[in-house]
Amino acid sequence: MNPLLKGTLAVLLLSTSLFASVAADAEPLRIAHRGGTGDAPENTVTAIRAALANRVDAVWITVQLSRDGVPVLYRPATLDVLTNASGPVSAQTAAQLAQVDAGWNTGKSAGSAATPWRGRGIGIPTLEAVLRDFPETVFFVDIKSPDAPPHAMAQALAGVLQATGSLTRTRVYSTDQRYLGALPAQVNRFESRDLTRGVLAQSAMAHRCELPAADDGGGERWFGLEMKRDVEVVEKYTLGEARSRALLVWDQEAIDCFRSQGRARIVLFDVNSEADYRQAKALGADAVMINSPAQFRAIAR
Repeated sequence: MNPLLKGTLAVLLLSTSLFASVAADAEPLRIAHRGGTGDAPENTVTAIRAALANRVDAVWITVQLSRDGVPVLYRPATLDVLTNASGPVSAQTAAQLAQVDAGWNTGKSAGSAATPWRGRGIGIPTLEAVLRDFPETVFFVDIKSPDAPPHAMAQALAGVLQATGSLTRTRVYSTDQRYLGALPAQVNRFESRDLTRGVLAQSAMAHRCELPAADDGGGERWFGLEMKRDVEVVEKYTLGEARSRALLVWDQEAIDCFRSQGRARIVLFDVNSEADYRQAKALGADAVMINSPAQFRAIAR
């Protein structure tokens, strides 16, 4: 069978079963971070196509709201970071954002103004267009809207997921719990980052498992955090405090803790080497987030 067709069929199967049976596969699922930010302009249709061609199992995308309230794919706080436009995403309509050059600064070398992706007609796509263009792909949707009210983002995002029939093949993440809390019940989501980081810290530093029970009393819970995370530890004294750097690292004790209260799915972020991938596999992670699907294509499953 043609390798590309085989990969596409695998994604088709995963789109209907990912949220029910991830753990049945001993290999962690591969999620293309921002569509594969290491290979193409991030959060673009070009990146998503390349990631799927390189046989990822799912795609992670980040969304903000345009001026006319449309969820679009973009991550930084301002457009000048990646594009030839400036200002916040929320200052332009979805139609205007589609015309900016989303590859303007991708692959830019130090001391050079040229990039390999400029002038290729790669714009900022809407979430709805992406979900319709890739109807069999599993997407993780990361809310990165710096200025949209949580209820407005929740309403717009849920509307797109419902209109495209994507509720069962998507799961929403945000570093800000307000956005997750505003989502309607039918939208799949991750547990909060604060909860995940806190439980990991207790396990790693105090060897205690303090995982709160799920709000709904059962069901599958998804947790996502960097496999290795630099943190600042604050020690309180009577007359002051001391601060020091520390590294939070997932180990088997932490994995077991998160799975101690039922069905837990664990996604490890920033897995960008074969050594880290093998470590994630040994720990039994359900999925890993990778920057370069092209690089990982050579790593045997």
